[in-house]
Amino acid sequence: MRALITNDDGIDGVGLRGLARAAVAAGFEVTVAAPHKEASGSSAALSGLATGGTLRYQPRDMPDLDGVPAFAVEASPAMIAFVGLRGAFGDPPDVVLSGVNNGPNTGQAVLHSGTVGAAMTAASSGLAALAVSLATRAAGNWDARHWETAEEAAGRVVRWFAAHPVQGQVVNVNVPDIPLADLRGFRSATLAPFGAVQATIGERRDEDVAITFAESEDELPEGSDLAVLRAGWASVTLLGAPCEFAPVPLDDLG
Repeated sequence: MRALITNDDGIDGVGLRGLARAAVAAGFEVTVAAPHKEASGSSAALSGLATGGTLRYQPRDMPDLDGVPAFAVEASPAMIAFVGLRGAFGDPPDVVLSGVNNGPNTGQAVLHSGTVGAAMTAASSGLAALAVSLATRAAGNWDARHWETAEEAAGRVVRWFAAHPVQGQVVNVNVPDIPLADLRGFRSATLAPFGAVQATIGERRDEDVAITFAESEDELPEGSDLAVLRAGWASVTLLGAPCEFAPVPLDDLG
């Protein structure tokens, strides 16, 4: 199977190379296309088209990935997935793999993630997609440390994913940022009702307002992705592509 690999940390992200190596080892035919700079929090935004409707990119060499085509693209992760599915970087992929993200993508806050947004864009087109994140827990310092844990876990989940692709859905995986020897394994999890961090609105001035982010201290529902992570497991959550609910009753609308 052909795999398009992207992220929202940018083409130089450590986790991107780890995920690409894991995909190659699992037998995928890999193409890497990632933002030329960080695009965290971009959700599923389709941004990046230059004047005249062009999308700018540059070929890049990826360490330890000889023969793997790679591109630094001046676009959001979702835009990269969107045009990649249509052959912008070679033959269209069979699956999209996104990550490994530096930081957690958990709870209802996955809505805002560029990592998940790229995967969801692929799923909305009927493909199977995987999003992987290394879930840090250091308040005030979200830089991940245990990338070897992330790459090993990514290798396991990519091999599993190759045998169990779910068309039109996203497998969202969060790996705790702990030594590999302390990783207990994988657990299916629900989305927590909030993300790993919460925003606090501070002083409102004439032209700006103070906003700070800190690790959530709310009680975690049992079996949620955040609870699973804090117990030393990698969480695995299946996300559906956007869909409509029942028809809206409009009898009294006129």
